[in-house]
Amino acid sequence: MVEELSHSELKEFLDSKYEEFNVPGFIADDPISIPHQFDKKEDIEIGGFLAATIAWGNRKSIINNANKLMQWMGYFPHEFLMNASEHELDSFSRFVHRTFNGTDTIFFLESLKNIYKNHHGLEAVFTEGYMQMQSLTSALDHFRNTFSTDNKECMEKDQVHWQQQQFEDWFLRLPNW
Repeated sequence: MVEELSHSELKEFLDSKYEEFNVPGFIADDPISIPHQFDKKEDIEIGGFLAATIAWGNRKSIINNANKLMQWMGYFPHEFLMNASEHELDSFSRFVHRTFNGTDTIFFLESLKNIYKNHHGLEAVFTEGYMQMQSLTSALDHFRNTFSTDNKECMEKDQVHWQQQQFEDWFLRLPNW
């Protein structure tokens, strides 16, 4: 059973974890090193999101594969997503990290592209969701819906049903908080 923390207890807990892990010695060998490569907010968000998406297994493998994604986007993930052609996105079909394959990668990239083109970025999507009910659950639910069902490029390719199910099965199961 999960103990519910007050706002101040949660803040204190998260601040202590920040102090513990936000040190150069930890960052260098952790997937969090990926967003630390960037200065632009959107690049940080995209790099962090993609690194977190594949962050299971061996840390060295995670970092190598996340760096491969960044390299394939020319180390400008936001600019790449905003301007990538279908052909450029399809080149990610050869990407594999454990069970996360090229089809998954393309779906994630197209969903992120949609979020940045039509919803003003990840922060805006989470903020809008949070404002609906002033809760983390509503923020995550809004993100999930925007990410998995509002992806017109994938819908046009008739891939969205399988990928939405895949996304919900292994990526974002919301607990009943």
